[in-house]
Formats: sequence, structure tokens, C-alpha cells
Amino acid sequence: MTSLYQFSARRIDGTEQSLADYQGQVLLIVNVASRCGFTPQYAGLERLWRTYRDRGFAVLGFPCNQFGHQEPGTEPEIAAFCQTQYDVSFPLFAKIEVNGPGTHPLYRFLKSAAPGFLGTEAIKWNFTKFLIDRQGKVVRRYPPSVEPRALAAAIESLL
Repeated sequence: MTSLYQFSARRIDGTEQSLADYQGQVLLIVNVASRCGFTPQYAGLERLWRTYRDRGFAVLGFPCNQFGHQEPGTEPEIAAFCQTQYDVSFPLFAKIEVNGPGTHPLYRFLKSAAPGFLGTEAIKWNFTKFLIDRQGKVVRRYPPSVEPRALAAAIESLL
């Protein structure tokens, strides 16, 4: 597939979501986990979502258990954790794989469009972030160490 909008993914509630529904929005796509040292970034992601959503911005969270088994829960457990601990209201999706033979097609696309350090495509850890412009182009890939608040200027420039 050649466009972000050709993909779909299962939401955390089990419904299928076409990414075409986000056409024309600036997106931040993040692989997330509930038991990671970066888990507190949920709060910053939620702040970005609440700050910019009315201007055409969305955070899309994709739980992944491939890094240190830091997302072992079921979808209902993940949703409950995110709601009770971080008051997450941005869209969350069902658990996926971001590396290896089971890589979700969306992540194959993202990694190819924005390789990481030294051109490697593999996702290195939880909370790797992909910033997407309103045309569906992957603008930049950010490592987990980049806090969500550090992305505010980049998001503003795309809105």
C-alpha cells in the first residue's frame, strides 16, 4: 500500500477503524505499553490530544507487547489502565506487533517511510512516535526518549 489512508486497524473495543477516517488530520502514531519506564508519557500524549484535537490533530495509540513483555494485558485491561491511571481519551487500538513477521501492515508502512537511526527500520522500544501531516505523509520518526511536549512546535507547524 502506498497511502496511510489505505490501512485499517482494530480498535481496542474490537471495532475495525479505517485510517481514511483521519484523512486531513495531523496524526501522532505511537506504540504504547502499560508497564514501561516511558508509560508516564501517556499523560503528555493526552495533553497534546486535548490541546490540538479541535484543530485537526489526533494521537493514535497502538499497544505492543514485544519489548520486555511490558504490555501483557488484554484489551479491556489495557483500556481500563489507560483510563484510570492517565485519563486517556485519545483513540487506542488493539495490541499489535511492530517488528518481525507479524508486523502490522501499518507499521511496515511507517517504518519504511521513516527509518530510524542509521537507516534501520526496526522499532527499538515502546513509545516510538511517528508524526504524520494532513496529506498522510510521514514527516518524522521520534525515539521513545523524546517527550510528547517536545513535539508541540512540530505539531503546531503542521496544523
